[in-house]
Amino acid sequence: MSKYLAYTFLYDDATDLKCDFEILSDEISSMIGLLRSLLDEKDIAADPSLEENLCIINELMYHINPSLRTQVMVTENELDWLFQITQALKTAQKEAEPKSGGLTFFVPQGCTQAAYSHVIRSKCKTLVRLLSRYKQQGNAVDDILFDFTNLYSGYFHNLALWFNKTHGVKERIFTSRAYKLS
Repeated sequence: MSKYLAYTFLYDDATDLKCDFEILSDEISSMIGLLRSLLDEKDIAADPSLEENLCIINELMYHINPSLRTQVMVTENELDWLFQITQALKTAQKEAEPKSGGLTFFVPQGCTQAAYSHVIRSKCKTLVRLLSRYKQQGNAVDDILFDFTNLYSGYFHNLALWFNKTHGVKERIFTSRAYKLS
């Protein structure tokens, strides 16, 4: 191996998705760090715990990072904590959600912090899909990894809505033509 090697496992077999998982979770962690740097006085005033929460969420992603290669180092208590703060964000948004006849989404846009939260949300879904592919290859995946990565997507969705609400940005509603509620 070259003395210039960026990461030991970059040349692993292409069908072994562990390195891909580590690279993607590293990317998400970097994005969380960037989002944290974008917090402004309005965000901190609206939720003084947000900066520390994002720091913890970032560290948890880094604990998730080596889970396929070594062992799972995140706990049910940490998962419960993330669920509780996600639920708090979700509850705050339910009051403002408009109703429609179809499956309603918010277009992923808004203030800078919200838009970036949507990017992280989407990347977390990609991480779930990568875990799923890894498991479909016959590898064992602890359910807590699916729970965390799915919950991360939900957290950043609700955080995006919170940012827009905090910054006075009205959500743009999208009602799917393809997916209808029965």
